[in-house]
Amino acid sequence: MGGNKEEFYFLIAMQKVVIVGSGGHAKVIIDIFRSAGVYEPLGCTDVLSKDKKVAGVPVLGDDSILPKLFSDSIKYAFIALGDNAVRARLAKRVKEIGFELVNAVSPHSYVSASARMGSGIAIMPGAVVNPEATIGDNVIINTGASVDHDCVIEAFCHIAPGCSIAGNVKIGRGSLLGIGSVVIPNVTVGEWSVLGAGSVVTCDLPGRSVALGFPAKVVKELRGGT
Repeated sequence: MGGNKEEFYFLIAMQKVVIVGSGGHAKVIIDIFRSAGVYEPLGCTDVLSKDKKVAGVPVLGDDSILPKLFSDSIKYAFIALGDNAVRARLAKRVKEIGFELVNAVSPHSYVSASARMGSGIAIMPGAVVNPEATIGDNVIINTGASVDHDCVIEAFCHIAPGCSIAGNVKIGRGSLLGIGSVVIPNVTVGEWSVLGAGSVVTCDLPGRSVALGFPAKVVKELRGGT
């Protein structure tokens, strides 16, 4: 057998994970799992995809196969979907089946040892999570985004590429911060809100709203969320 003993034990220790979703977000998650070397992507599920493979990983079928995968001793899953509300619904369903949702943390990101992390979280390459920040379940901290000290990012948020969140900020459950947006210190963004790309938040924003501009102003009220 080639390779040294340490490499052998490392390989057999890798746990298989099923990826729920097969789009561009799934490609990034697969790449993170491969580069981190902790979980081995078994395959993807998707209700719409016609592709047979995603980033070299097979599409196993639609989400109806998840119970069988779990019964076949696949215990770990990751929800690789960018839509916050859909991700929330699927996370609930997958956990009800019995799967444990794992984190996908790029080795090319920085996460402080004092940050508090939930489960099912994606931390993309170049992202920074600074001391005493709290990242809730199924949050996406996307490519090159930064979350500074003492922030609270609640469950199912998506912090898009290039966002800058200053210290002591709270982002409410299910909110989306668009590409390149900025939030100044000590500000709260309410739950299930949407911040437009490149916007700058300088004061608290209400929940279930769309805000745009510099400074960001509410332009629309939303319904829904979970």
